[in-house]
Amino acid sequence: MTMRPCLLLYSCLWALAGVGLVLSLGEGCLLISEVNADNPGLDTTEFVELYHSSGQRASLEGYSLVFYNGNGNMAYKVLNLTGYVTEDSGYFLVGSASVSPRPAIILQANSIQNGLDGIALYHGENGYSIGMKVTATGLVDAIVYKSRRSDSSGVLEEVLTPGKPSFLEDESFQLGDESIERCWLSGSNWTFQAGTPSPGSTNPCTSPSINSPVQISELRLGEGVFLELSMPQHAPNSTPLALVLLDGVTATVSFSMDIQIQDSTSKGLFLITSDRGNVSVSQVLPPEGASLLQQPGALVGAVVLYSGGVADYPTGSPLSQDQPIDALVYTGGGELNPNLTQTLIPGREPFLLSSRFQEGGVSLSRCGAAKWSRDPGVFLGGRPTPGQTNECLGLGLCPHTVVAQGGTVIPAVGPSGQGEFLLSEVNADSPGAREDYEFIEIRHTSGQQASLDGVWLLLFNGFNNKPYQQMDLTGHSTDPHGFFLLGSSGVTPRPSIVLPPNTVQNGPDAVALYRSPQGPPFSQGDSIPTEGLLDAVVYRSRGSDKGAKALGEVLTPGQPHLLEDPSFSSLDESLSRCGSLKPRLLAAFQVTLLTPMKENACALEPTLHPQPTLEPKLDGFVIFEVAGANWTNATNQQAFVELRAPPQSSMVGYVLVVFEQGPVRASISIPLTGESNSLGFYLIGTSVSTNQRLPVVSNGTPIPQRGAVALYHGFPSSFPVGMTASNLSLVDAVVFSDDQELLQTLTPSSQLYSPEFRPELGLVSLSRCSCCELRTPQAWTPSKPTPQNDSLCPSQTFPLELDLCVSKQESKRGNAETDCRKWLHREGSREAMRSEVALYLESHCHCGFSPVHLHEAQFSCYEGLIRLSGHILALSEDQRNNINQTLKNTSLMQLSGGLVGMSCQEPEFYRSKGSEMTSGWEIALVFAALLVVGLAVAVAAYCYRRRRPLNYSSIELNNQGEGNPDF
Repeated sequence: MTMRPCLLLYSCLWALAGVGLVLSLGEGCLLISEVNADNPGLDTTEFVELYHSSGQRASLEGYSLVFYNGNGNMAYKVLNLTGYVTEDSGYFLVGSASVSPRPAIILQANSIQNGLDGIALYHGENGYSIGMKVTATGLVDAIVYKSRRSDSSGVLEEVLTPGKPSFLEDESFQLGDESIERCWLSGSNWTFQAGTPSPGSTNPCTSPSINSPVQISELRLGEGVFLELSMPQHAPNSTPLALVLLDGVTATVSFSMDIQIQDSTSKGLFLITSDRGNVSVSQVLPPEGASLLQQPGALVGAVVLYSGGVADYPTGSPLSQDQPIDALVYTGGGELNPNLTQTLIPGREPFLLSSRFQEGGVSLSRCGAAKWSRDPGVFLGGRPTPGQTNECLGLGLCPHTVVAQGGTVIPAVGPSGQGEFLLSEVNADSPGAREDYEFIEIRHTSGQQASLDGVWLLLFNGFNNKPYQQMDLTGHSTDPHGFFLLGSSGVTPRPSIVLPPNTVQNGPDAVALYRSPQGPPFSQGDSIPTEGLLDAVVYRSRGSDKGAKALGEVLTPGQPHLLEDPSFSSLDESLSRCGSLKPRLLAAFQVTLLTPMKENACALEPTLHPQPTLEPKLDGFVIFEVAGANWTNATNQQAFVELRAPPQSSMVGYVLVVFEQGPVRASISIPLTGESNSLGFYLIGTSVSTNQRLPVVSNGTPIPQRGAVALYHGFPSSFPVGMTASNLSLVDAVVFSDDQELLQTLTPSSQLYSPEFRPELGLVSLSRCSCCELRTPQAWTPSKPTPQNDSLCPSQTFPLELDLCVSKQESKRGNAETDCRKWLHREGSREAMRSEVALYLESHCHCGFSPVHLHEAQFSCYEGLIRLSGHILALSEDQRNNINQTLKNTSLMQLSGGLVGMSCQEPEFYRSKGSEMTSGWEIALVFAALLVVGLAVAVAAYCYRRRRPLNYSSIELNNQGEGNPDF
């Protein structure tokens, strides 16, 4: 099977092809397609091949190619590609003079270092130069390669290819020369392979020999339906196979048939079709099977190959739990039963049929170089090629992420010595018959985000020593703390890979983790694999002491199997890694309470005791006041957070977290201790009179100028410094920032009220003026700090009359009343309007105005307008005067979304302003009508005079002769 190098982002744009055409950026992507850095002899045929995924001529304006030395991580060669263009086919070569075809940029022999080194493609004006340190700014694509297995360069890998190991130039690949070729595997997964050099042309990227004897090679849906299977040309044909078509909604068998493989074509293909006239047909597909694959509309279903016969999969039977040889799940937008994906293609996504594909039919062709089965991601939609090599054009994704100018990359940790993946927690036996709370937790020992590309999880059966599940984790990564979760749908938080209930067997069995970039660690007929083994857990249930002996001898030799003891807890328990990061060490595991995606609840003493449970949440526990030391220039401005709870309430079990804006990360995490005072206050600050001290931070400001403060309920280990904002176990939060991540996560309405803290306000804090509204900007206002006392809030002492009418400028009067009433009943509309008006007034009075000042104002409809009337409450006489003066000086409030506000005492003027354009047209139309009427009268009068007979008896001739016509 042949395809373009890793390859086309879009289908070839034939309609745009033409002589001299140069594509602009955005019509595909430029990538490093092939590198030959080490030739036999004197290195005289070195080259780097770039390729533009449009497959056409493209400008290289603004691109730079930088060569890095792994010893020091500095650039030793920089090529500015501005002024160059690719060839008509999208290729661009840089290399030695003896390379054929001749490169566009000629390098001296032995210019490209053999490794450990890197090559990076950049775009932008960043002054890339020889001697510069490796950078990710402007990075478009990169490769890091080495010539010895022992070579390691964490810096180049972390910056240029985070989460990806450096590529080993394989000197044993062939006797002659070889190159490093980029190839598409599946979905968004790419790889480099060793192959025969192919400068300026398509990379071979031929699929390796497949593990299973048979795979689905091509499926035609709609008109001309057929199924094509691929297999090694000399594969044994004695294994009975069953073809099963599954209903995508009910997950039941719609059709099944036996497959008799007697022979295959010279290309190793076996064709099943309803077209008896096709000369390549190997077996006929009965009409009842063909009709299911020809259904019009949204196709939803699966095609599955099982070992066995049709009697094992009768029509109407439910989805089998047997592991298939291969499966292709597809959906055209209809409702797909989740059991199909969870059972047939765990961890994968179904093939999505677009409406374009469904018009007249579509062929799904296996094109990815991945050698594993049961992965719809290796298929592409294209032209049907029954009995022939698949046509693989139009691959969907570029293999890289462009870094914005001036941007930075948070590197994912790769498998290069900074840590490794281990099994962290296993819950194989949960209470109840469904066992829908099973899970397996993986963790990277760095405690950072790490790519799981090339990592496999195998679940072994202890009775036959074979895996009953092999799950490829490529394309996934751990969370920022190194955790990754697989499990049932009932597990919280939701696993990244959802498994059907009762998937993980209770024991005696084993779970093993492997690194195997080239495919599944286990092949049919193999013994228990050990190559690439990262970690393993062998466990048993009560009464199964003698099982899984072979698994234990291979995976965890010399160690007794673990027992998940159901008597540990009346609820549920798991096997958790505690105390040691040594892989395959069963003594490191304890029976504990469940902690998916969190630090394990390990006992400190050898005698295991359950983790202490949390006390229930307190009612009425809120964040009451917040202040930052740098919010104003006042010398006495101090940072503090004041909480309020029922008097004498214990604070144990709560954690206060401070988030900073951009990037959003927790800068402070404080587990609370002690209890609230007799008034219910609990103060965390920088002075000595607080219940707890705010920690000293590097920038000196524990409460930032823009950010958020959040109160959580849970164990401290669940809320570490560096965590991203989360609403899990969130009790209350106040956001003083316009950052959308903070707003959307911590405030349910995502509403914004971000006050400006100005020096003229003097001492200032954000004070809660509503006892019971949690996580909302509507409860807060800037005021004078009042730690351990009631907040200073707007009051009836300083009222101000308000009578404001609001509408859209383009509102039609006839529909306005109806629109207004609909608006009044819309959830959140009143809070949004209060925020709009508050932001407008604050931007003009600069007096600390907030939505709290409008709490006494009421909404109603007045002649089709939204009316906000009642009292504005102020904090002081000065603030009331400022607000009053602002209202007097404002004739028309220009709010967002086309809204305008005006005094309700002048509604007619408001409407005339709001409908000025419409009134102008009405006047123009009236004037035009009058003009037309006038012209019509004049014409009628003229015609009357012309047609009326003249009275010749009364005509008097003068000496000028006959007069001109009288117009």
